[in-house]
Amino acid sequence: MPATDDVKAFMPGERAALAPLGTGALDGLAFAVKDLFDVAGAATTYGNPDWARTHPVAAATAPVVMELLEAGARLAGKTKTVELAYGLTGENVWYETPLNPNAPDRFPGGSSCGSAAAVAGGLVDFALGSDTGGSVRIPASYCGVFGIRPSWGAISLAGACGLGPSFDTCGWFARSAEVLEKVGVVLLPAGGTQFGPILKAEEAWINAEPATARALVPAMNALEKIAGAPMRIEVAPEGLPVLYEHFRCMQAQEAWATLGSWVAATTPRFGPGVAERFAAARAMDPAKAAAGRAFRRGFRLRIATMLAGGAVMAYPTSPCASPKLTVSLEGQNAVREATMGVTAIAGLGGLCEVSIPVARVDGAPVGLSLVAAAGQDRALLKLAVTLAQDIGLS
Repeated sequence: MPATDDVKAFMPGERAALAPLGTGALDGLAFAVKDLFDVAGAATTYGNPDWARTHPVAAATAPVVMELLEAGARLAGKTKTVELAYGLTGENVWYETPLNPNAPDRFPGGSSCGSAAAVAGGLVDFALGSDTGGSVRIPASYCGVFGIRPSWGAISLAGACGLGPSFDTCGWFARSAEVLEKVGVVLLPAGGTQFGPILKAEEAWINAEPATARALVPAMNALEKIAGAPMRIEVAPEGLPVLYEHFRCMQAQEAWATLGSWVAATTPRFGPGVAERFAAARAMDPAKAAAGRAFRRGFRLRIATMLAGGAVMAYPTSPCASPKLTVSLEGQNAVREATMGVTAIAGLGGLCEVSIPVARVDGAPVGLSLVAAAGQDRALLKLAVTLAQDIGLS
C-alpha cells in the first residue's frame, strides 16, 4: 500500500496504526477506520476539534475493529469524516476535505469521505465507515468503489459515535467485490443463501438524471443475464419526497436526542451547514417524527413482502454523479434531497444495500445499488461478486 496520503484521506498527525492480532480471512490486507470508531489510546474527533477537546482518548478499541485485526488485517489509521457524520458532500473545514481520487474536481461524498477516498486512492484495501442516511453508499458511488450498508443491527456499533441510532449501521468500502465479501464473511452473521428475482424500483429510476439511468443500462443487462428479466415495481407509491421527509424528521429528532446535550453545553464551532442542521434538529416537531415512525412500521411490512424469498431491488445508488466542488449551497441541497429520497428506501426498511461502481457520467463515477431484505447480506455480496466478474470489475 502507498505510504503517502496524496488524497488527504487520513486524519492529520500520528497515525492510529495497529498490527494484526491473529490470522484468518483478511491476512495481508490493510484497512482504515472512519474517525468515529474508537481505537485505544487515540483521540476520536468525530470530525470536529471541539468534540476532540471535550472527550478523552479512547480507552478501548471498538469490537468491530478488533474482529478485523483478529482476522489478520492491519490497521493503517483513522480517516476523516464530516462533522458528527451529519452531511453527504464530504466537506470538513477543520481537517480539510479529502480529494475524490476518481473525480478530483468533485466532492468525495460523506459522511464517510476519508474512508472512501483512502480506498479509491489505493491507500488501503478496505475501510470502515458508518451509514445512517447514505454515508457509505453515496461516497462509494461518488468515488467509484464498492460499498455496503449492512442490514440494520447486523454489526455492533459499540465503541462508535452515534447519530441516528435506529438507522446507524457499520459499513465498509473496497476496490473489489471479492474483498468486500471477505470482510463480510468476518463481520456478518451467517444467513442469506439465495437471490432473485430482480426488482426494478421505478421511482428510483425516474428520480435519476437521464444520463445516470442510461449509463447503468449495460450493468442492468448483465444483471438480467445472471438473474432473469427484472420485474418493475413501485416501492414508494406515495413518492420519494415523502420517504425523504419521514426519514429527515426521524433522523433529526434522533440526532438531537443523541448529541443535543453536548451541542447545547459546548456550543461547538461548526463548519457551513452543520450548525443549521443541528438547529433544525433541535426545533423538530415531535409529531412529525412520530408520524415518521408510524410510516416506517407500515413501510417495513410492505418491503418485507416485496423482498420475501430472496428478491433483490436494483436502482441507481445516487440520481447523479458527485456535484462539482464549485456547486452552490442551493445546488448541494437539491442533490441532497433527491439523493436521500432514494437512500431512505434501505434506511427506513432496515435493508442491506451494496453499491457497485459500474459506470461513469461526464467522467465521474456512478454506482448501481443492489438491495435485499434484512439478513440477506451474504447472499447480496455473492450476487455483487458475480455481477462484478461478469462486467469485468474483478
